Amino acid sequence: MGRVIVLGSANVDAVTYVDTFPQPGETILALDARTGLGGKGANQAAAASLTGARVSFAGAVGDDASGEFVQRTLAAHGVELEALSVLTGVLTGSAAIAVDGAGENTIIVASGANARLDPAWVRSDSVAGLFDGAGSAQVPVVGLAQGELPAAVVAEFAALCREQGARFVLNLAPAIAVTAEVLAEADPLIVNEGEAFAVLGEDARDELSTSEALLLAEHLVDRCRSVVITLGAAGAVFVGRDGADGRVAAAHVPSPKPERVVDTTGAGDAFVGALAARLSAGDALAAAAAWGAAAGSASVQAPGAVDSYGALAELRLARS
Repeated sequence: MGRVIVLGSANVDAVTYVDTFPQPGETILALDARTGLGGKGANQAAAASLTGARVSFAGAVGDDASGEFVQRTLAAHGVELEALSVLTGVLTGSAAIAVDGAGENTIIVASGANARLDPAWVRSDSVAGLFDGAGSAQVPVVGLAQGELPAAVVAEFAALCREQGARFVLNLAPAIAVTAEVLAEADPLIVNEGEAFAVLGEDARDELSTSEALLLAEHLVDRCRSVVITLGAAGAVFVGRDGADGRVAAAHVPSPKPERVVDTTGAGDAFVGALAARLSAGDALAAAAAWGAAAGSASVQAPGAVDSYGALAELRLARS
């Protein structure tokens, strides 16, 4: 297994469970509540580590109790933290999440320390030094970023990955505006249906068929090296290409049906983290996406985001 360097957000999630979401102006009582690690970057780092990769996390937290919780929890999941910045006088990022009886969620994020990062930090010794040995056939390196950090930071990380010979994986969630140059480095670009339409500058459509999702991916791959569109319970589609003759593969990857759906929070991050880990192990995109779909399905069967990822370690053992 190779290395995955995750540049991303780290939050503390405050999750409440309800039968149905409240209407505007309505107050309801929650069925249960819990606090856990969150942020797409932190979630994906934990998922990649539990899938078997050596993972380093580059991000920022505040010098508060939440920041200590983030550090403690990531370390407990085997994630290396030498590039995690602790910012004085700044609050750690947080998210307020509500989960309904069907396992669907709504999320409101306060970026906190995540928003304080800048391109110069990406070039610091603590972050750039993570890439020592990148590009070696013996030590494949995958750089993974998401849309929860400033676009300029993501762009600098994409450039660093290119310079260091690392494969750049971009989960553009949320679908922030990035340059064509950043998209062109993505291998793959990972988005859901709504994010895919946003990248194309088109109005989103609900409940695409598999064939429609594949067509959407075909349009997107003209802007990047490869693309994966996640489809929730329906799995994902992917389109890959090479420098010689364009498109080389396009297929639907079904998601294993879970025994039960408890909480979908973090399922997409489980998919992305597992996929990145398998790419670092040398898997082709099709195999890595299939592993991601299995990881996402496994994660919805327990509450929480990272708290549900114990299933990923079990999945790795079952597939080894």
